[in-house]
Amino acid sequence: MTILLTILGIVLFVVGLLISIAWHELGHLSTAKLFGIRVPQYMVGFGPTIWSRKKGETEYGIKAIPAGGYIRMIGMFPPGPDGRIEARSTSPWRGMIEDARSAAFEELEPGDEDRLFYTRKPWKRVIVMFAGPFMNLILAVVIFIGLAMSFGFETQTTEVAGVQKCVIAQSEKRDTCEKGDPVSPAQAAGLLKGDKIVAFDGQRVDDWNTLSGLIRKTIGPATITVERDGTERVLHATLAKNMVAEKDSDGQAVPDKFVPAGYLGFAAASEIVPLTFPQSVDRMGGMIGDGVESIIALPSKIPDLWSAAFGDGPRKDDSPVGVVGAARIGGEVMNLDAPAQNVVAAMLFLVAGFNLSLFLFNMLPLLPLDGGHIAGALWESLRRKLARLFKRPDPGPFDVAKLMPVAYVVAGIFICFTLLVLVADVVNPVRIS
Repeated sequence: MTILLTILGIVLFVVGLLISIAWHELGHLSTAKLFGIRVPQYMVGFGPTIWSRKKGETEYGIKAIPAGGYIRMIGMFPPGPDGRIEARSTSPWRGMIEDARSAAFEELEPGDEDRLFYTRKPWKRVIVMFAGPFMNLILAVVIFIGLAMSFGFETQTTEVAGVQKCVIAQSEKRDTCEKGDPVSPAQAAGLLKGDKIVAFDGQRVDDWNTLSGLIRKTIGPATITVERDGTERVLHATLAKNMVAEKDSDGQAVPDKFVPAGYLGFAAASEIVPLTFPQSVDRMGGMIGDGVESIIALPSKIPDLWSAAFGDGPRKDDSPVGVVGAARIGGEVMNLDAPAQNVVAAMLFLVAGFNLSLFLFNMLPLLPLDGGHIAGALWESLRRKLARLFKRPDPGPFDVAKLMPVAYVVAGIFICFTLLVLVADVVNPVRIS
């Protein structure tokens, strides 16, 4: 049964992946056609074609490797300075430029002269290239906010799930009391599992973040009002100073960072709580911010990835995960000992996270990514405006093909990084709890 559920989880993730890719390319396709650009191909996947059908002037198809997709637009790059599409050079770098330019016109047909991508105004090209990632962002936002408002997130409450018997510095990473450890303030005060803390030192509290903040600020005597068996009781505790996990601006623990603060000594219970629309939007904004930080931090994670893949290093929870790793997580999600709605929500959150990653990654201003083409169009618009401002001749379209050698280098780096993540996902995968 476990194997069948794992296979089902992987298949469901792959289906979600294919839908996400098709949705991305639909953004490019629809806007390209809107602006009169001819699109001969719309493909989901890479490699050999499994199925295709031509409708109108566009061939629609599915390829064997579900690792991406593309649409082919005529005239992605302008002709060379001499107006020629095809030319030959003994320089390997120049050859890359000429090959890219030639490929952009290889399916040119009579009447296509006014339907070339590069002849469209820069703002139209920006829309065409931005539309793909934007579709992924829309899908991520819709799934995330829909689930946040209907299903919710696991949230810590002010109810006591358990009481720590002694004071242990969280930096020691142990949960067993040893001889000499002092009794925890919660244990000494008589706090019990199932108690609901409704006030701390006279201040009413109804959420975990407020209560946690008050506890951390307090070292010494304090009153704790709890609701037990339908009645409120006041307990007296003397909070200790202890090394506890540092928290970020969102109230989440920062891994492997600890600060001295007030300590009571109990575990808070958790429950799944739906969010309001403003709360969902705010949390989605936080996820986008975290995603940007993760993209920026990718180079710094390479040593740990290498150690996890080829050494004996651990695979950290915030380690980059590729398509194989995400599919494997999908298999683990299906095996969770949780209600069916929780499993469905987890799978949808996985797809939403993947789409958010697609958006952020594709917006990097590097060729061959969409962000690289957007940057090229914006630069063309800027230099044409400057030429008009200073009454200089129109410089014409920006020749993005000249950046193809750089694009090949960037693509090579991405391929190497992808292979490293793939090896790590196979030999030392990220696992969920």
